[in-house]
Amino acid sequence: MKPPPLAETAAAASRLAPSPATVASLTAALIKALGAQRVSTVEAARRAASTDFAHLSPILTAALPARPADVVAYPGSPAELVEAVRIASEHGVPIVPRGRGTGNYGQAVPLAAGLVIDLTGLESVLDVGQGWIHAQAGATFVALEAAARRRGQEIAIQPTTVGSTIGGFLAGGAGGIGSIENGWLWDGFVLALDTVTCPPGPAAVTLVGEQCSAFLHAYGVTGIIAAATVKLTPAREWLAVIASFASFADAVQVGQSLLELEPAARLVSLDDPALVGLYPPDEALPADRYSLRAVIEVSAREAVLDLVKTHGGTAESVTPDAIGYLSTLSFNHVTLRAKRSRPELCHLQVSGEALVTQPQRVREALPGAMLHLDGMRLSPDPAAPRRGRGFGGLLLSPFHDTATLYDGIARLQELGVHVVDPHTWLLGGPALPGIRAAAAHNDPRGLLNPGKLP
Repeated sequence: MKPPPLAETAAAASRLAPSPATVASLTAALIKALGAQRVSTVEAARRAASTDFAHLSPILTAALPARPADVVAYPGSPAELVEAVRIASEHGVPIVPRGRGTGNYGQAVPLAAGLVIDLTGLESVLDVGQGWIHAQAGATFVALEAAARRRGQEIAIQPTTVGSTIGGFLAGGAGGIGSIENGWLWDGFVLALDTVTCPPGPAAVTLVGEQCSAFLHAYGVTGIIAAATVKLTPAREWLAVIASFASFADAVQVGQSLLELEPAARLVSLDDPALVGLYPPDEALPADRYSLRAVIEVSAREAVLDLVKTHGGTAESVTPDAIGYLSTLSFNHVTLRAKRSRPELCHLQVSGEALVTQPQRVREALPGAMLHLDGMRLSPDPAAPRRGRGFGGLLLSPFHDTATLYDGIARLQELGVHVVDPHTWLLGGPALPGIRAAAAHNDPRGLLNPGKLP
């Protein structure tokens, strides 16, 4: 497998960067329309608005441009968002929409400078109904979950970073907590979107159902998400269980049984001992044992504890108070935690049966690799074998050089491991043709987050 052509796409995008005269005119027009308090050209603000968690990748860190956005706009209403897009469009200036910047792939990093539109000021939860919640793009998952809980419901899926915004998650994420039962963004989670496109002036468009798909995990290249209606499920009483095992095989066997629970577990994660040793010291995480963690419904408590004991495991902690903590030991939060202890580490996103049937060969694909697993729904078909549930996760290893990393990816693919490359900002996957078509229609001049489409 070859590395993606990041330098070439960055160079091509940079040709759209506005001139100083255009930036001055754009800034004056934005201040006139939105007010000086909602526009910034201060360098610290521009740099803050031009970064995300791409620093988790040494390849992206080296490839991303040093030049930040030229201007940052902070709209406080949908009308101000449309006005900011109109002004940028009239000036031919690239536009990058931004939530909290918690993405990992450079999704919110401008490759052509220009205008970043920070959507965190659009933070209202607009309405809650049975099975749905409607909120502006800048609403955080903390606010969404609180509003849902007041109505006896909860968010069907959410990222591990609960301070993330709903707009940012839909535009840059995929799944997370709740994905064992409810799948991914594309699996009926998104019911409707209010969007702003750019063909060539701003157009406010509401989409429903399948019409939303081209906006999901599209980094804003097809249009800006202004508000979203997403799926809620009935609220449940959850319990956090942390168990440890002497062997990977026993931990996996119990983990696979946890994936079959009905009602489904909210979260199931498993770590190699070497990875556990990188976390902050915790008596519930003995560093010489495999750690299995789950968020389960309270009613499953005794069955889960019996399962752990039967397979030689130890229940280290059973409490409702650790649910938020367990979310920070899952998905890409693990990379963030591990790199705090060992900055030289980098990660790959992996899935496939080989993770549990040939774990040692998976680890051997890269020198010094450690395996982290997360339970997830691998098939949208609930009638699929094992209800389509299985393990994906992360392979973390020291970064030596780009060639070593991509040689390792090739070896993983030979084992049947599916690898999602987290070291590129280029969009890909089966949704790419639909994203391309929507971008061509909604943004024919390519002003929306340029450089992110291959």
